[in-house]
Amino acid sequence: MTTRQTSARAGRRSRILAGIVALVVVLLAGFPAQAGEPLVSAVESVGMTVSDLGRSVRFFTEVLGFEQVAEAEVLGSRYEHLLGVFGLRIRWAQLRLGDEQIELTEYLTPRGRPIPGDARSNDLWFQHIAIVVRDMDEAYRRLRAHGVRHVSSAPQRLPDWNPAAGGIEAFYFQDADGHNLELIYFPPGKGDPRWQEPGDEIFLGIDHTAIAVADTDRSLVYYRDTLGLGVAGESLNYGTEQEHLNNVFGARVRITGLRTAAGPGIEFLEYLAPRTGRATPRDLAANDLAHWQTRLRVTGVDQAHRSLASSAGRPVSSAPESFPGTELGFGEALLVRDPDGHGLLLVDR
Repeated sequence: MTTRQTSARAGRRSRILAGIVALVVVLLAGFPAQAGEPLVSAVESVGMTVSDLGRSVRFFTEVLGFEQVAEAEVLGSRYEHLLGVFGLRIRWAQLRLGDEQIELTEYLTPRGRPIPGDARSNDLWFQHIAIVVRDMDEAYRRLRAHGVRHVSSAPQRLPDWNPAAGGIEAFYFQDADGHNLELIYFPPGKGDPRWQEPGDEIFLGIDHTAIAVADTDRSLVYYRDTLGLGVAGESLNYGTEQEHLNNVFGARVRITGLRTAAGPGIEFLEYLAPRTGRATPRDLAANDLAHWQTRLRVTGVDQAHRSLASSAGRPVSSAPESFPGTELGFGEALLVRDPDGHGLLLVDR
């Protein structure tokens, strides 16, 4: 073999090796930094923007049994860049029910837009929290006594032919701003066993937050494959009970539940019928009352930012923001929107 042939063969080997290395780099780019370690370690809380913080705190504490655990008022450029709202000044409260937490945020300035009066459960900006109750009849009487707005015509018992949901009772209603909320009762053998523990409380905790999605498979790529949440269950719900629960005639809903190591679940609601739900407005802002944000604890905000850079969602924050104080309970954070426009606040201490 000549020197020229030897050199050519060595060159081919080098090019092949370089190609293999490049392929490995491409394949690894879609995975979290450490194999087996998801980006998201916990769903910390679920938040919503409200028009009157005092009124909302009273509703959740006096009607629904929550306990207020923190309150703060903040402003400044770091929060403006995080939330994508210039000139903001916000009042914030954290409330707890059982082991779960919610966050209520009022924008003193600038005030955002109200929730559209014709919003429906199959619109893609739909989100709610599912509040677990010990007794549906007693909980419903309490809501009626306080004059809450109905979404469901009445509490619905899901039929026994549905193995995943049979026997579960649920009721949709709204707060004064038009945010959708759900009461849910789990019979023995369904849901987390802690919902069956004895006690006197009517309202027990938050099982999940539900979000409307246009395409379950696309959302799974974002939440399961990129963020690392695990699929916990699936169901196909339809029939008169589902229609009256969501107040959507002809509702046929593909439901997919996801979980992390801690905190409430995230549930996809894909309306296979009717396909009339409206897309989330591209200009939905964090100070608009239709804005919800699910706070996710991540193993490195910078890593999450890089992993989501090529995803179907989009950032609200231009880059991760660091906070020297801990008024809102985090040291570093990034606000993003998923493929359907739902807000996710990625945080690290």
